[in-house]
Amino acid sequence: MAQKKNELWEWVKALFIAVLLAAGIRYFLFAPIVVDGLSMMPTLHDQDRMIVNKLSYKIGEPERFDIVVFHAPENKDYIKRVIGLPGDHIEYKDDTLYVNGQAYEEPYLEEYKQQVIDGPLTEPFTLEEKIGRETVPEGHIFVMGDNRRFSKDSRHIGTVPLDEVLGQTSIIYWPIQDIRIVE
Repeated sequence: MAQKKNELWEWVKALFIAVLLAAGIRYFLFAPIVVDGLSMMPTLHDQDRMIVNKLSYKIGEPERFDIVVFHAPENKDYIKRVIGLPGDHIEYKDDTLYVNGQAYEEPYLEEYKQQVIDGPLTEPFTLEEKIGRETVPEGHIFVMGDNRRFSKDSRHIGTVPLDEVLGQTSIIYWPIQDIRIVE
């Protein structure tokens, strides 16, 4: 009888440790997230399931064009692409991104740009028009969805504080036929 109690106790301890490890990994390192909506089309699709690397931003700041997950003002988590870093001057004209006066290519938008026939994919704007400042504030990033005409992003909600960024995401794990690393 004592041996069965001891064996049960060992199983309970093992289960408890497994639950703690799983919770720790999910809370501090990696977490699943579901894409909700079309704002990142064609890169991400509605209901794609991804892994958020939370450790990525504990080490350093995001890089331009990273896809990040952050807490949005509506108590939702958004998935968007980093366009502007702290101190950057952002402007769009003639469907081209200019950062600090330098034109940047956005190859992830080429598919959509070729499909649009009734004007630019990204309406022209300056950072000052959208957030009332000439540069992205320190400790913030400027984010946009790849589906520029149908994305609620920094043009509407303002810049995102870095402490609201959960992490970077680049791995789609579901649906199975769409498993890939996105850029």
